[in-house]
Amino acid sequence: MDTVLFVNQLLNGIQLGLILFLLAAGLSLVFGIMDFINLAHGVFYMLGAYICATVAIASGSFILGFVVALPAVLVLGLATEWLIVRHFYKRDHLDQVLVTFGLVLCADTAVKYLWGPQGLSVPLPAWLGGQVALGGITLPAYRLFIVAVAAVVALALWQVIARTRVGMMVRASASNEEMARALGIETRMIFALVFAIGAVLAGIGGIMVAPITGASIGMGNQIVILALVVIIIGGIGSIFGAFVAAIGVGLIDTLGRAYLPSILGAVFSPSVASSAGPALASILIYLTMTLVLVFRPSGLFPPANR
Repeated sequence: MDTVLFVNQLLNGIQLGLILFLLAAGLSLVFGIMDFINLAHGVFYMLGAYICATVAIASGSFILGFVVALPAVLVLGLATEWLIVRHFYKRDHLDQVLVTFGLVLCADTAVKYLWGPQGLSVPLPAWLGGQVALGGITLPAYRLFIVAVAAVVALALWQVIARTRVGMMVRASASNEEMARALGIETRMIFALVFAIGAVLAGIGGIMVAPITGASIGMGNQIVILALVVIIIGGIGSIFGAFVAAIGVGLIDTLGRAYLPSILGAVFSPSVASSAGPALASILIYLTMTLVLVFRPSGLFPPANR
């Protein structure tokens, strides 16, 4: 086995897993606390990428684009919650699916109108565009940067949820909203805060991936499906479960796409193996979800109250 290839694919899998975690954590909080199905979660992923790309292209600074995009996505998340989402908390799940799907269509159209149908590429500073040598293995500096930033965000989120007063109120609202309200917790404010934090986490994911794939219309629609798979595997409402499941899904997808074609090549023709390998890697992700639903319907690490 090529050690350099394996380490690079392992890094790619961890990177994808951490990006998925940023999306899945916010989605899991919104679903676990408000019982709200938010198909529009990927919109904030896309908006974070576009806002960062716009500022980075205009200023030549990716870091400035990062700094500007975060509060912008926060404001957009709060506005979406206040204007639309809060009116559907008590509605049927079908209504929530329909309204958030409508938001996806409106957001995609708005982005096409504001930025045009072509995607945007994000310029990276020189110190992020090079390679880093670690123990004789050369790794892309920007991918290490993604892993570091996403890991810090994941640790900070866990600390806030598990160790702070705000996190205690969030957990109380998730466990029993009526009791939390009776104890004086302003659950409506908690809901708005959780939705906005989820939007920011998704925005960070979009910002991180934009220099690799570019910012494009509908870029969040496909990855939000994987984020839903992650929270089903990890357990709805569980931050730790979302983290473990996201890393697992990222590794299955990346290592599967890298090695399954060569494994299948021993049996099938090269053309069949090269096309069937990536498809089989995707199938393995959904097969894993199916097995979890069969044997642990509440997920691998469900919250104690579920």
